[in-house]
Amino acid sequence: MFDYTEYAIRLRRELHQYPEIGFELPKTLALVRRELDAMGIEYTEKFGRSSIVATINPQHKGFTIGIRADMDALPVQEQTELEFKSKIPGQMHACGHDIHTAMLLATARKLNDQKDDLRCRVKLLFTPAEEYITPGSKEMAEKGVMDDIDCAIACHVNPLYDVGDVRLTYGGQGANSMGITVEFFGVSAHANAQHKGVDAIRMAVESYTAMENMVAKELPPTTPRLLNVGVFEGGKTNNVICDYCKLFLTTRAHSDEVTDYMHDRIVQICEGIASLHGGRAQVTVNKLLPYVVNHETVASRLQTAAEKVVGKNHIGIHPRSLGGEDFGYLSRKKPCAMFQLGSRSTLPGSEKPLHNAQINFDENCMKVGVDTFVQFVLDNQDGIAL
Repeated sequence: MFDYTEYAIRLRRELHQYPEIGFELPKTLALVRRELDAMGIEYTEKFGRSSIVATINPQHKGFTIGIRADMDALPVQEQTELEFKSKIPGQMHACGHDIHTAMLLATARKLNDQKDDLRCRVKLLFTPAEEYITPGSKEMAEKGVMDDIDCAIACHVNPLYDVGDVRLTYGGQGANSMGITVEFFGVSAHANAQHKGVDAIRMAVESYTAMENMVAKELPPTTPRLLNVGVFEGGKTNNVICDYCKLFLTTRAHSDEVTDYMHDRIVQICEGIASLHGGRAQVTVNKLLPYVVNHETVASRLQTAAEKVVGKNHIGIHPRSLGGEDFGYLSRKKPCAMFQLGSRSTLPGSEKPLHNAQINFDENCMKVGVDTFVQFVLDNQDGIAL
């Protein structure tokens, strides 16, 4: 009997050694193509850069289920001693997307082996650039990848939960995640003639403080939100008034209304302070991930499938966080649901948080993920009233 878990683990370790970032995924895409070709599953790359969409039972015109996996890695230098650790300096699958991709390929193989008995069509969505400034799922959604899909599911490995545990959120999951660049333009001058210059660093510092105060004082204390300035760059040397300074920040919120409010106030604050000092500010939204909408019915069906795999005692609610996830773009097109796949165990490093250079996911979680995906398809192949 074919061992689908061993197959998933083998692929995951191959992917882990060659982590790739954003849309630059040549080795990852070659592996996915290789495996789909070996299975005889047809696929297309028409839905956006570095994306692959494969179809099981393309001849079926009835109910269609989508299953999604993201493929990209992070600019993190791996600090593990794994035999299959990253071979690319400064890049690592620290978020588990190698596990997601390998599980989807194992799911594809398991479903394809019984395709003649399936009464539905299954689309396998391999998406790029989930961690990137330009999200891959956004481009795919805009190009119509969800047009002929009735519902879609996905999962994310999660070291907060033990292997064998599955957690779900009903309704909104995660947050709107907005990436914003703020540029301040001033006038350079000698440090001993400050009155002849316009200090961009001064504008940026005052704007930073004002934005932090806005988040703390202008929104109700019970409203989930955050603002973080992760990049603050300006100036060349100590005796010149800085004429250019850049901030790169993120905002997170659980509602579109709060996201819009924070954006509008950031623009008002930065442009206003810059103007006050005789300079200029330019605010650019680089990225906006909408929060994932876990459709009540699809999430309930997904929970039922997971219960058949791990038992009711291993199912629970995943509390809503302020994390971002580009599956949100797909969930705004059609009914979708995502579950959290426990990956923590006594294995050293498995308790580390996502994006940590020392994280070591317990690969035993992969069987739960594959079996849950397959069970969902088998349970719902005749359709869901949505």
